[in-house]
Amino acid sequence: MTLMVFLVALLPVVLGSECNFMPFDCTEIFKSGQTVSGIYSIYPAGDIVWVYCQMISDGTDEDKGGWTVIQRRMDGSVNFYQPWNQYKRGFGNVESEYWLGLENMYQLTRNRKYMLRVDLEDFSERKDFALFSSFSVGPETGGYKLLVSGFKAGGAGDSLTEHSNQKFSTFDKDQDSNATNCARQYLGGFWYRTCHAANPNGVYLWGEDPTHYAIGNIWKTWKNNFSVGMKSIIMKIRRVS
Repeated sequence: MTLMVFLVALLPVVLGSECNFMPFDCTEIFKSGQTVSGIYSIYPAGDIVWVYCQMISDGTDEDKGGWTVIQRRMDGSVNFYQPWNQYKRGFGNVESEYWLGLENMYQLTRNRKYMLRVDLEDFSERKDFALFSSFSVGPETGGYKLLVSGFKAGGAGDSLTEHSNQKFSTFDKDQDSNATNCARQYLGGFWYRTCHAANPNGVYLWGEDPTHYAIGNIWKTWKNNFSVGMKSIIMKIRRVS
């Protein structure tokens, strides 16, 4: 993080310290009057967590701003083929590509209701999204199980519901429902079943690559193709009031 970006990100903390404002998520930051997208500090379990808050709304009823970005791919700068401990605690660069961490996702969603939006962009600059009314991640003792439901809207289609009720898997911790290790086979870490319709943490392919079947950062229902990687995938959550 550059010094300038760090100082800008630190501003809400400095201002908040005067009134003991320790926001739980980006929704609280947005409601406090901070409406500029950027890096902020949140406190889902008491300790500071740096996160990208997407404050800008697209004008629809489903998007009112205040989104906490939990995953972002945009340029292939970060290796997402990571072991369990990295997916647990989070990794990457909050300025660009990162994974917020399964434990942080659990702390965020365990006592509060969230919706999920997945924003997609391909290499022809076409954009679309998928919106789900309910999203949560369970505790580590249960394998950080995903619960997602209520696909509501978005031309990208629903590539995620079939992953619901699945534990999270990495190449060194196989918890999927398949005979083989899906994370190792498709070079990512995700809530694999047998194996996937979405692989947002797969290899950054820079578009279509038919020589490498299904290993890319894929959202199948949008392209109906397991060989097309996305230019950008952003998974973000917002509190349901």
